[in-house]
Amino acid sequence: MSRIAVALLLPFVSLLTMTGCGPTLEHAVSPVIPAPAIPNAPAASPIRHIVVIMQENRSFDNLFNGFPGADTAQSGLNGSAMVPLTVTPLGNGPDLDHSHTNWWRQWDQGKMDGFGNEGTLLPYSYISETETEPYWTLAKKFTIGDRMFQSNTGPSFVAHQYMIAGQSGNAAENPNATAWGCDAAPGGTVALVGPNGTDLPGPFPCFDYQTMGDLLDAKGVTWRYYAPGSNDGFFIISAYQAIKHMRYGPDWQNNVISPETQVLTDIANGQLAQVTWIVPTEDDSDHPGTPPYGPDWVSSIVNAIGASPMWSSTAIFVSWDDWGGWYDHVPPPQVDSMGLGFRVPVLVISPYARPGYVSHVQHEMGSMLRMMEKTFNLGSLGTRDSVSDDFSDCFNYMQKPTPFVRIQTGHSGEFFIQRKAKGPPDDDD
Repeated sequence: MSRIAVALLLPFVSLLTMTGCGPTLEHAVSPVIPAPAIPNAPAASPIRHIVVIMQENRSFDNLFNGFPGADTAQSGLNGSAMVPLTVTPLGNGPDLDHSHTNWWRQWDQGKMDGFGNEGTLLPYSYISETETEPYWTLAKKFTIGDRMFQSNTGPSFVAHQYMIAGQSGNAAENPNATAWGCDAAPGGTVALVGPNGTDLPGPFPCFDYQTMGDLLDAKGVTWRYYAPGSNDGFFIISAYQAIKHMRYGPDWQNNVISPETQVLTDIANGQLAQVTWIVPTEDDSDHPGTPPYGPDWVSSIVNAIGASPMWSSTAIFVSWDDWGGWYDHVPPPQVDSMGLGFRVPVLVISPYARPGYVSHVQHEMGSMLRMMEKTFNLGSLGTRDSVSDDFSDCFNYMQKPTPFVRIQTGHSGEFFIQRKAKGPPDDDD
């Protein structure tokens, strides 16, 4: 999108967000507002560990519909027709179109009325609380944000680049090669952002921009990125696989860890890095068409940290990389040619997270990077991190630390470790 187009759209998007112009929906839209002031000295922050758990393909209206105090909708526009949102199982498929080009069709200049363009009303669905009870328990006990937007207007490959770098090298889509990154087969490419929701032919999906890992290395801050290995067949092995100097440098051997379940062993052994990213295998990702293990997988990590000495100094962020094609009613602010994209949930879990708090402050993937930079005095990547907030409204470092109470799940961490070698090959696109 051109700067002129963005400038023309911003007033329209803002008006929709704040007034709900157009056909009436069954919800009350909460504007993006500043958080209540809390005495909070960043220099005195007790946070020494930041953990990012990135799940897959869910919008806020889809995964946390009806959450108390949050802005959700029970119906949505499909063209000019209002349709009700209906319950669908967490594991229900198929995988909905969540490409960059389809994002534009669903967004429709901020009208948010194009989610049925594939000829199905499945996007107008939500997941029952009973299927995701561990997530709701965490949200009620700690903090949930209903103004967390994915940074990009497209699918997972791009979202995961923003997760580590605040940019994607202008990549718009998932690569057309089996491996997503520098290990892609010769001839593999990734489309670039074109004007007005189009894609342009792009390069081999191996980039070489700076990442958060580089800033952490420069300051001697420990980090690890846990992701499924190549034998898992999962389309995301690691976001760092697409960064040339990382893929072919020492960090690939030292800090990119497979299998992803190794994080549970490392936590038990007191070896949690200062900054940690965790990407699940497909079965545990909440991706449509997969087993509904995601809530238990995430909770197993949170339970492990909660039972460890690291709990007292840790902030955990749980989010979903993109909207997955599911309906969401809030028009995202347009800040540049790539985003912001649709809302995704975010949970903020920490002994210093504000208990029972619903954040209506605008966050995005760059907000996690910004908090890392401030916590460890890293400087800035100068990408989307430089214009993002740092989740400060979600924390109160003056409060009495919240003691951890184990989250009840149907599957323990040991289940995921033991099952690792027994699961069928993953299949996603």
